Amino acid sequence: MIASIHKVTHYLSHDLLGGPRVLSFNWVINFQKGVTLFWVLGLMLFFENYSAQACIYLALHGSYGLIWIIKDLIFPDEKWQTKITFGGGLMAIVAVLGPYWVAPYLLISPVLGESHAGANLIWSTLAIFIYAMGLTFMLAADAQKYFTLKHQKGLITTGMFRLVRHPNYLGEMLIYGSFAILAWHWIPWAILIWVWLGYFSINILMKERSMSRYEEWSEYKRNSKYLIPYVF
Repeated sequence: MIASIHKVTHYLSHDLLGGPRVLSFNWVINFQKGVTLFWVLGLMLFFENYSAQACIYLALHGSYGLIWIIKDLIFPDEKWQTKITFGGGLMAIVAVLGPYWVAPYLLISPVLGESHAGANLIWSTLAIFIYAMGLTFMLAADAQKYFTLKHQKGLITTGMFRLVRHPNYLGEMLIYGSFAILAWHWIPWAILIWVWLGYFSINILMKERSMSRYEEWSEYKRNSKYLIPYVF
């Protein structure tokens, strides 16, 4: 069942509409993440919203996009270096990456009414904390994976991967969770649940299936958690 779903999602994001694979997947991702800074800033200028919440959102989501591009230049993830069709790139933007821009639109524009100001100071503080933790997990895990596999192939069971098998995904979830907190509305959370269940979970399960080929997998799985240390 999982393999079938993965095959469908892989087709939609890599081969949709057919044709030559001329785009590198990381180009599409980097474009969306890099333009996010200008998208949020453009919303602030267009709607003349320079509130503290808008500025915090600009700093967090805008910096994350630039940090992602720097990460891709220094220690790229091999998974994102694959070639995809123009249809696949369009689907990735429309179904997964593009919806991430809904949160700042809800926060900055007047669409939810003038009374909607986003998260208060306490929740904004928590969002900044969660963002910093998520960014640390994501960067540290991706760096460890890149430089470890560059010199030694196999199952990584130390460092960031000692207690949690997917710390990079945990980091991503914390990062985008912080953005949803700042927006202070249920729609960004619904989008995140869609991405986490429809995309992240499938990738994680396929990754677990791939890792299970190593003989130390059973012991590693027994001594580690899925996403949250000591919990899940």
